[in-house]
Amino acid sequence: MQLSYWELKNWFTNVDFTIVGSGIVGLHTALALRERFPKAKILILEKGILPQGASTKNAGFACFGSISEIVDDLKNHTEEEVLQLIQKRYAGLQLLRKNVGDQVLDFKPFGGYELFLKEDEALYEKCLQKIPFINEIIKPLFKTDVFSKEVDRFNFGNIFEYLIFNPFEAQIDTGNMMQALLKKAHENDILILNSQTVTSYQEGSTNVEVIANGITFKTNKLLFTTNGFASKLTNNQVQPARAQVLLTKPIPNLDIKGTFHLDQGYYYFRNINDRILLGGARNLDFEAETTTSHDTSTLIQNRLEELLKTVILPNQDFEIEHRWSGTMGVGNHKNPIIEQLSNHVYCGVRLGGMGVAIGSIVGQELADLV
Repeated sequence: MQLSYWELKNWFTNVDFTIVGSGIVGLHTALALRERFPKAKILILEKGILPQGASTKNAGFACFGSISEIVDDLKNHTEEEVLQLIQKRYAGLQLLRKNVGDQVLDFKPFGGYELFLKEDEALYEKCLQKIPFINEIIKPLFKTDVFSKEVDRFNFGNIFEYLIFNPFEAQIDTGNMMQALLKKAHENDILILNSQTVTSYQEGSTNVEVIANGITFKTNKLLFTTNGFASKLTNNQVQPARAQVLLTKPIPNLDIKGTFHLDQGYYYFRNINDRILLGGARNLDFEAETTTSHDTSTLIQNRLEELLKTVILPNQDFEIEHRWSGTMGVGNHKNPIIEQLSNHVYCGVRLGGMGVAIGSIVGQELADLV
């Protein structure tokens, strides 16, 4: 494509920072760079019409890990690492609230619950037993006990009597969040170009030559914030993980309020405008769900519907109105990758399904690294 003089001058000349990806991480990186470098030219390239990964496709959970997730994390991470993960997630949520504001986020601190299916008795007993221990190791962060037992008052089906409650969880409006961040970026003279796929780049001694949609330009620094899509251009150990979601039509007299977790975080649901939003089930077929496709699959959608019928809404009729999926970035460790790849190239990726919680702080740390 041949660009005009004006297009070249205003968008692709004297670029200081080019950020690939306009999700939570990319926008927070850009805003943090703008604070540090008031006169820099900052360009964000986004391959979708909207952020292509999970930033506008997630369930809107302001959470830092259910108790079964934390118990599972302790199998592969030290106590100190797990505490640091929770600390980073919680700090990230506070930064997001500060940057966007609770009113805009439609922040609803209803608390979070974990429920356990009758066939998961061993996990249920283990998590009940671990409550005092988990509360003790995270008490320095929250100054009080976080997890407690509560009798199920929602009339769920096929579960054990007690839910595990966490008062520090909340719901947010993902669409409001991203609109506010995009607006803030525009107000701070951050250039955003959509439908721009970066196909390659070549690093020189003083800058990086970037090719996107056949357009070639130079930038002083190149930053990848593409999370689940990162491995294509950065060679990082980040795997895409598709998260599938469904949404019911409005349900009269719906008496479910909060954020809910099931099976070590592989299932999650919440109320929204008298509807139930339910997602997850990628553990049914990890190999097939290691994809950047935004299709949905019959296997997983059927399982989600089955959970609605037998567990979440066992005594109510419902209809499905909408289905979608998003792409997360996962790996063999829950810590995000925030690193300098070469002299002028950086990345902030692998958010491990916790993008809402840690996206803001990953963006801040990436900008600090630059």
